[in-house]
Amino acid sequence: MASVRAMDLTIHTSSLPHDDPDAALAFYRDILGFEVRSDVGHGQMRWITVGPAGQPDTSLLLAPVAADPSTTEAERSTILEMMAKGTYGWVMLATRDLDATFDQVQATDAEVVQEPILQPYGVRDCAFRDPAGNLVRIQELRSDIG
Repeated sequence: MASVRAMDLTIHTSSLPHDDPDAALAFYRDILGFEVRSDVGHGQMRWITVGPAGQPDTSLLLAPVAADPSTTEAERSTILEMMAKGTYGWVMLATRDLDATFDQVQATDAEVVQEPILQPYGVRDCAFRDPAGNLVRIQELRSDIG
């Protein structure tokens, strides 16, 4: 059996699709308070990198739907359909003050999926949808667990 050596890896960038770059930018910058790290392209074909203030090594890439030229029209249609239902992309964020964060996001026009609740598996969280339909879950960081 082969052994695996520990590697020095971190999560640098993860991505979510968007179908409206201006709406995505407004949600992640203006509602969630993320910094804009880059915004390249034009029109609907914009790649926007955002991240939490004070965490320059962690980013979220908001990418155009099916920008890969090898994506067929049928695949693109399926992706858009799944996004509209909120079953395609998602991200999990964390905060120390879930109630204040929920109240702040709820005060905007963000779609609430779930109010803060203690889940049966021990995590307290809430959920919203971004303008593209991606699920944004926000967990409460607790000092009494790992």
